[in-house]
Amino acid sequence: QVRLVESGGGLVQPGGSLTLSCVASGSIFPIYAMGWYRQAPGKQRELVATITSSGSTNYADSVKGRFTISRHNNENTVYLQMSSLRPEDTAIYYCYLDGSSYSGRGIYWGQGTQVTVSS
Repeated sequence: QVRLVESGGGLVQPGGSLTLSCVASGSIFPIYAMGWYRQAPGKQRELVATITSSGSTNYADSVKGRFTISRHNNENTVYLQMSSLRPEDTAIYYCYLDGSSYSGRGIYWGQGTQVTVSS
């Protein structure tokens, strides 16, 4: 069974920084990509950033230059370093994994971690 556990969310003032972490466990091989989505109240879930197994990254335009995604392959861990945070970054952030388990290839999700940017 594949399980993703996020951590690092919280309350931060505008202009501040936070780093989110996501650890994947279970029988997963290979992992094609990991990343982060977010969902603000009343809005659809949107892509924030992804990183492939080869290290290629992709960011939403709204976070480019402010957020950095990285990955520790040996530990099946993905990070999201967020800086210059804005109130509009407030959302629940969900980690995802695109990989293969015994049941085949699939997309797996974490439970989400709340990020609130407010003074």
